[in-house]
Amino acid sequence: VQFVESGGGSVQPGGSLTLSCEASESIDGVVMGWYRQGPGNKREWVAGISSFGYTHYPDSVKGRFTASRDNAKNTLYLQMNNAKPEDTAVYYCNLGDGGGEWGPGTQVTVSS
Repeated sequence: VQFVESGGGSVQPGGSLTLSCEASESIDGVVMGWYRQGPGNKREWVAGISSFGYTHYPDSVKGRFTASRDNAKNTLYLQMNNAKPEDTAVYYCNLGDGGGEWGPGTQVTVSS
C-alpha cells in the first residue's frame, strides 16, 4: 500500500491546519498512524488510530491534534489546532507500527 499526504502549508502559532492522507488500497481493519520529522530530528509518532476510530497521542500533541479516518475513502485525516513552532515538520501517515512504505509527506511550517 502507498500513501500520499496533502494539506500542509504555513500557519501562524495558534492556528489550525488539516492534513489528509490517501492510501492506494483499503485500510479498513488496519491500525494507522501519523508521524512527523522536524528539522534535524528523527521521525516521531504523533497519532494512532484504530480501525474503529479509537485514537491515542503522545503528550506533545495531546489535546491539540485529532486523528480521524474515512475507511470508505481510504483516507486519514489529522486536524492540528493551536499549532506551535515545534510542530514544524514533514508529516507522514503509515501503518500503526510504521512498517509500511513511506510517502512523500507534507510540509507544515508554524511561524509568525
